[in-house]
Amino acid sequence: MSITIAGQEIRIPLGKVELSGIMMVPENATSIVIFSQSVESSRYSTRNNFVAEILQNRGFATLLFDPLTEEEDQEPENRSNIDLLTKRLEYVLEWIGINPATKELKIGLYGTSRGATSEMRVAAIMEDKVHAVVCRGGMPELSNELLEIIKAPTLLIVGELDQNGIELNRNIYEQLNCIKAVQIIDGATHLFNEPGKLEKVAWFAIEWFETHLSKITAKYEY
Repeated sequence: MSITIAGQEIRIPLGKVELSGIMMVPENATSIVIFSQSVESSRYSTRNNFVAEILQNRGFATLLFDPLTEEEDQEPENRSNIDLLTKRLEYVLEWIGINPATKELKIGLYGTSRGATSEMRVAAIMEDKVHAVVCRGGMPELSNELLEIIKAPTLLIVGELDQNGIELNRNIYEQLNCIKAVQIIDGATHLFNEPGKLEKVAWFAIEWFETHLSKITAKYEY
């Protein structure tokens, strides 16, 4: 699995702080996928940059960002502060909406691990701005009330060997009232570390985003 970290290092101003990010906007892009990852994964995450590279090659803009500053990351409680992390993702979406390079782009969210909770909270809170959601290996901690108001088409991806994740994601699926699907990756554990499994995740995610962001229906061989 080759990894390319492609894009421009950017600073996202959010009031008194600035967040670090990597953004890539291909020519003629019509949509952007924002990565909502766990705090333990930085914008240089190998797994997320692998998926981002494939998305970029399909014409999607991408943004990976660190939800905490270096100073904030020194405080362990910030890493599990879901309210703070959700608010940061909200701010990033607002910034995307006013940034000249991205303000016309449709927004998709790709959440992983703990970042899936922030992702799906924002999909409920900012339902008019989020057009598609992919959750990879996440186990979102959301109330039924929030799950029920998510409107964006939502794909849940989980590994076949992640039994706890399968149960939780199926429960989430039952509560969603939007266009939805659960994709179980055969032979994969929670982190999809097994050979070829992350590639499958990437292509299922791309198919979902192309269908619901670009309105291009694509079928792939796995």
